[in-house]
Amino acid sequence: MKLDVITLDGGKSGDIELDADLFGLEPRADILHRVVRWQRNNAQAGTHKVKTRSETSYSTKKIYRQKGTGGARHGDRNAPIFRKGGIYKGPTPRSHGHDLTKKFRKLGLRHALSAKAKAGELVVIESAESEGKTAALAKQVKNLGWKRALVIDGAAVNEGFAKAARNIEGLDILPTMGANVYDILRRDTLVITKAGVEALEARLK
Repeated sequence: MKLDVITLDGGKSGDIELDADLFGLEPRADILHRVVRWQRNNAQAGTHKVKTRSETSYSTKKIYRQKGTGGARHGDRNAPIFRKGGIYKGPTPRSHGHDLTKKFRKLGLRHALSAKAKAGELVVIESAESEGKTAALAKQVKNLGWKRALVIDGAAVNEGFAKAARNIEGLDILPTMGANVYDILRRDTLVITKAGVEALEARLK
């Protein structure tokens, strides 16, 4: 499939032939869901923790005698049945991550790119370069109509562009190796440089 290449000023700069294996697939929600779930689970801290009855700070003395009180039998005040006692089977630190094969992760990225292309939310630009002035880049982004956009550059991000984009709300920039399904899907517009397209094709072949 062919797509027009534009510049940051909005002018046309030729066109580019996109690989159908990357940008021409029929997007599958189940594949995208599995990859996004894998990403978010791996990002979850899993540091939740409650105190068990062995960790709460009450005395371990038996609170009253076993028989003759007319009440239920109890040991110490750390039991889960008491207020401020230990929590029974509460959360403990653990990893929420699970495995997903490299082949499936690549497939998910191809489907995410294809989903953006099919929805008409894919833009290819000549290059992402700037002098590092936020005001100038913000004006260009506004004129292009990008409200929530992700820019994917080549192997490395242009330092001036990254500096200028840092304070623009809704504009993110990543190198090719940082491209991922979650960040692509959560933005309204996917912007890829020509160098980024070549690097993605090399990475996902």
